[in-house]
Order: sequence, then C-alpha cells, then structure tokens
Amino acid sequence: MRTTQQLSITLPNEMAEAIKAKVKTGEYATESEVIRDGLRTLLARDRAVDNWLHDQVGQAYDALQADPSRAVILDAVRARLAAEHAKKK
Repeated sequence: MRTTQQLSITLPNEMAEAIKAKVKTGEYATESEVIRDGLRTLLARDRAVDNWLHDQVGQAYDALQADPSRAVILDAVRARLAAEHAKKK
C-alpha cells in the first residue's frame, strides 16, 4: 500500500521560483522536499497555537470567568501604554 499521494498544485510564480531556488542551491534535493518541509513547519505552528490557546488563553479565560474583577478596562490599558510610550520619548 502506498504511503504517499501525488498532488497537482498551482502556485504564484514568485513561490514557484522560490521553491526552485531552494533546490538549485542544494538546500533541498527536490521541490517535493521543499513543500513537505514547509507543510511540516505550518503544522508545527498550528500545534503551537493550539497549545497556547489551550494552556494559556483558556486558563486566563477561565480565571476571568471565575473572578470578573480581574478584568482590565480597555481605556486603562490604552492610558498605560500611552504613558509607557511617553516615557520612551
């Protein structure tokens, strides 16, 4: 049984040339390797975002739901950022 599938994709010329350049310089052996590495990187980024959402954002949301007094008003955030920015000038 095959463990791979052949796909036909269409890319903008700039992307296609970037892939060919990676192969030409010897960084990758084939165009397929470039695409596979890019997809692995995309999947790793997606996993990192999912983990961040689950581990940090979800916990922060739950904590805020449990104690709404922890919320920060948007105007207060803007004022604090403006004050920090003014200090750096």
